[in-house]
Amino acid sequence: MTGITGICAKFVVRHQPRGGSFCRLPRMLRTKQVLVAFIAVLLVLATASTAAARLRSTDASLLQAMNGARADHGLAPLRIDGRLTWSARSHSADMLRRQYFAHGSFAARIRASGAAGPTFGEDLAWGPASASWVVSAWLASPEHRANLLRPGFGRVGIGAFRGTFSGRAGALVVTADFAGR
Repeated sequence: MTGITGICAKFVVRHQPRGGSFCRLPRMLRTKQVLVAFIAVLLVLATASTAAARLRSTDASLLQAMNGARADHGLAPLRIDGRLTWSARSHSADMLRRQYFAHGSFAARIRASGAAGPTFGEDLAWGPASASWVVSAWLASPEHRANLLRPGFGRVGIGAFRGTFSGRAGALVVTADFAGR
């Protein structure tokens, strides 16, 4: 009565008496069961990757501008990392909500997100800005430019929110968290 008898959608179904499980695959060969399990795992991973990669329009515009700058310098594009995105979005939202502009405890935030390194970086921006303005400002600053154009950084999380910041309505507050080697 124990053991795996099949895969149903995104989870494993334990053996149940005949007719007791609507997801049980009847008497499949072991290789077919392994194949079905493998395909189910791929679907779960693809769904998770797609969910992490869903960007709001401002975040997508920033990613496009960032990757355009990297392409202009012969660098590979950045890929969205869900854990870094969580870290970046939470930091931008916190800065907007509490009305401050600082990196704060960057290392602790990254550790809490569970993002893989070993090297991390962070760029911040705020103003009545567009994605191209943000990336241009980062490229004009040696420290921000170093993060954006670091060849070892391959993953990024972007968090951008509009709101009233420092008394200015419609301000864009941006955090970009980078990871790689």
